[in-house]
Amino acid sequence: MKESPFLRRAIKPQRPAKNPLGRDQIVQAALRIVKAEGIDGVSMRRVAAEFDTGPSSLYAHVTNKDELLQLMFDEVCGMMEIPALDPPRWKEQVLEIARTSHNVLLDHNDLARAALATIPTGPNALRASDAMIGMMVSGGVPPQIAAWAMDRIFLYITADAYEMSIWRGAVTEAGTEEAFTTQLSDDLVAYFEQVPEDLYPNIRRYAREMASGGAEARFELGLAMLVDGLDKYVTK
Repeated sequence: MKESPFLRRAIKPQRPAKNPLGRDQIVQAALRIVKAEGIDGVSMRRVAAEFDTGPSSLYAHVTNKDELLQLMFDEVCGMMEIPALDPPRWKEQVLEIARTSHNVLLDHNDLARAALATIPTGPNALRASDAMIGMMVSGGVPPQIAAWAMDRIFLYITADAYEMSIWRGAVTEAGTEEAFTTQLSDDLVAYFEQVPEDLYPNIRRYAREMASGGAEARFELGLAMLVDGLDKYVTK
């Protein structure tokens, strides 16, 4: 059928041009997802959907999910406050970096998992590692011990943050952290106090001590043990 010269096809509305994607935008979108949904919620497809596009649009900036997770972790490392070197306060400064690192990781759900069994080499991660080694060396810790200690301290921070992210779901179900801690403590004490005394005399005797204290108090104890243990290596 011949088209009438008096009729015109409907003109489709022009869609606004999409802003060109950049790596920073991709990383920030992925961080929003991990905070809301956890690390398993992050995928190239899921991040692309935030920009109303397909995964192929991301590959010009990020090779794959593994690289994206590395970029995300390094971005979070950039949020860690690094104090100016003050040698007389080197131990306090190591504790400061450790605490701020722990808090930043806790604020990003289970992103800490991305750093386990890897060696973070991004610029922000290197900045934090370099600062901690410098603090210990300035306090008289031999460089080899300082390098290993930095690795062990950050491993402790990362593993603890990841474990706490796992517990977070149980805390949410309980309503409050206090309610969860109280219930867990009561359950553990009840269990430990009924184990065979001839097999586990100390578990049974110190059941309440084992079940006491919150996550923060336990983290602080472990951190203090690591940092105070460096005193035996100081050479000046």
